[in-house]
Amino acid sequence: MELLKIDQLSIGYGHEKILAKNINLSVEKGDLVALVGQNGVGKSTLIRTICGLQPAIGGHTFLDGTNVKELTPKTIAQKVSVVLTGKPDSLNLSVLELIALGRHPYSGWLGSLKKDDKEKIDESISQMEINYLVKKRLYELSDGQLQKVMIARALAQDTDLIILDEPTSHLDLKNKIEVLHLLKKIAEAGKGVLISSHEIQLSAQVCDQFWCMDFGKEMLVGNPKELIKSGVLQDYLHIPREILT
Repeated sequence: MELLKIDQLSIGYGHEKILAKNINLSVEKGDLVALVGQNGVGKSTLIRTICGLQPAIGGHTFLDGTNVKELTPKTIAQKVSVVLTGKPDSLNLSVLELIALGRHPYSGWLGSLKKDDKEKIDESISQMEINYLVKKRLYELSDGQLQKVMIARALAQDTDLIILDEPTSHLDLKNKIEVLHLLKKIAEAGKGVLISSHEIQLSAQVCDQFWCMDFGKEMLVGNPKELIKSGVLQDYLHIPREILT
């Protein structure tokens, strides 16, 4: 089932600054996809465009078969949860309070939590194995702990598609590996997960597909291990072949 379909999409900042065009991609349930490429190539712009946070220059994006342009922000938030780079505006929130914000698309303007909301929050906490953190304030967390909490908030939002912009940035190697494996488990449980990442070698170990971007080129799409083994990925991203094996 296609959770996300991208059809002839062009992204950028007006017609005078198109970063990429004619993009045709899809994400299905169970997929863990990594979007890779150099800084400034348009990875974050693509993510924001997919989610309706930035207008497309051309083409279309479909969530569950419906054009994003036809969806309200509330409906989009019920179909896709997004974890962008950067920390929350208020680090004085408790872990539980931040995760509970994931229920906002369902809880109404008063933000009152029903039994189902609380169950989804508890499930996301257990899935991310962060029960021991729920009473802490965000400013008390390490970068790795905060990233897990942000992913738990996305899980509490209970969407079939989760998109994360650089979820392993600023993490040490142990936490990078742990976060990527948690995302793999989330995909295997039936979600579609799309991440942008600079961690090519680590991502290749867990991801089902790479979307590769480079300046002025059509996107390269394929199984990461096969792309690396053939040397196609290294050539596309201008990486010496001996670095990625």
